[in-house]
Amino acid sequence: MQQLALSVITLLLLVHGHEGSAVGDPGMKRDGLRVAFEAWNFCNEVGFEAPHMGSPRAADCFDVSSKYSKAHIMLNHSPHIDDQSNTATSGYSLAHKVSDSDNELGIGKPKPGIISELALHNPDLYAVEKELYLGSLCQVPDKPNPWSFWMVMLKNGNYDTKSGLCPQNGKKIPPFSQPGLFPCFGNGCMNPPTLNHGKTELLGDGQTMRGWFNGTYELEADLGNGLDGISYYEVVWEKRVGVGGWVFKHKLKTSAKYPWLMLYLRADATKGFSGGYHYDTRGMLKTLPESPNFKVRLTLNIKQGGGPKSQFYLVDIGSCWKNNGQPCDGDVTTDVTRYSEMIINPETAIWCNPKSLHNCPPYHTFRNGTRVHRTDQGRFPYEAYHVYCAPGNAKHLELPVGTCDAYSNPQAQEILQLLPHPVWGEYGYPTRMGDGWVGDPRTWELDVGGLSTRLYFYQDPGTTPARRIWTSVDVGTEIYKEDEAIAEWDLSDFDVLIT
Repeated sequence: MQQLALSVITLLLLVHGHEGSAVGDPGMKRDGLRVAFEAWNFCNEVGFEAPHMGSPRAADCFDVSSKYSKAHIMLNHSPHIDDQSNTATSGYSLAHKVSDSDNELGIGKPKPGIISELALHNPDLYAVEKELYLGSLCQVPDKPNPWSFWMVMLKNGNYDTKSGLCPQNGKKIPPFSQPGLFPCFGNGCMNPPTLNHGKTELLGDGQTMRGWFNGTYELEADLGNGLDGISYYEVVWEKRVGVGGWVFKHKLKTSAKYPWLMLYLRADATKGFSGGYHYDTRGMLKTLPESPNFKVRLTLNIKQGGGPKSQFYLVDIGSCWKNNGQPCDGDVTTDVTRYSEMIINPETAIWCNPKSLHNCPPYHTFRNGTRVHRTDQGRFPYEAYHVYCAPGNAKHLELPVGTCDAYSNPQAQEILQLLPHPVWGEYGYPTRMGDGWVGDPRTWELDVGGLSTRLYFYQDPGTTPARRIWTSVDVGTEIYKEDEAIAEWDLSDFDVLIT
């Protein structure tokens, strides 16, 4: 009888599946929040720090406790905040894990046992070691691994080719002149932003928690004078104690000097390389999702789209493996960052078409396994792709081909950008341009693992297929070279489910 019961349970698991969250804070429901901030320059490094801002890494991590019983809280009709203790008369208090001095750490500021001598005066290395330190302060014990925080990522698309700051497909190159290819107003255009931090606090009702990061790339700007003519970013998080989940409210604005900006909320690996990195990181993914066995669930409310150049990613997944299928090992000359991104801005152009085959992947694989070549005009779904670009260090590419920007990651990269189309409907993705856009907030459950196992990624002929293990899952926008564009969106219920 016991054996029969076990067989039934096994059968049910096979039929219905078993889902467990890969993130430390499933669905953003946990009262005690863990959130961090990182700012990158064009090639995912720091280059140099903004004056008086420290290294562009920060964290806001805290636990919530209650001094009183639930009955006492229910009876208390007039809660208020004690500003010194951040404790409401309702009995809640926030115990912060990261101090202001921790967040202000930057080059030249020693931290024995934390910041190495090698990193002390190197902005790139300092940011790496500071992130690991902040991660240790925020770390939450869990199974199968501890985790640290959600990551707010901000990136500046300006590139001064005369600076010598960025490698070419992972290889160091001297400064060069290439006017017009990348935005840059001149010397200093790759600067990090200012960072202002409103540490999470309880508001006057004694139950609502709110915190924020914001700033601008115009280092001399006064945000009190308004946002006209300057760039701006903002992320505000808010939740009621014991009720619902966190809502992350994002805003991103470009300017004439900084027309190419990116802002995402990421669930990154808790150790090892996250997507776009070549060094150890900290994040939220206590289990790394692997194709085809994971889904992503989230609620997205886009309030302003950011104009026609806003490549808003409903979800973006990032990983790293070599062209021979082996995992990345930190050798930036042979590692390749791989990205797949679903763009839901209905104003996005369809660059992949029969007359521009170099913008299309060599083939498309349908859900049933049928594979069609991009030259098959009767069956290839051109409208399902915005653009495909191949790794710049690949040696056996099928022509015609477009290679990815060689400078915007520490190593070569491969990018596959998708658009809403009926072929993605079986995976829960939008099927029409405009689905989920401004005025159409939705909760999505996306079979990201199932879709990502069917996507084309380059690999050297005759090599063992790479395991598609994804070290970053994120949502947000990349405003690509547009002045004075504004995007605004709310993200909540974010979860990565292992199926």
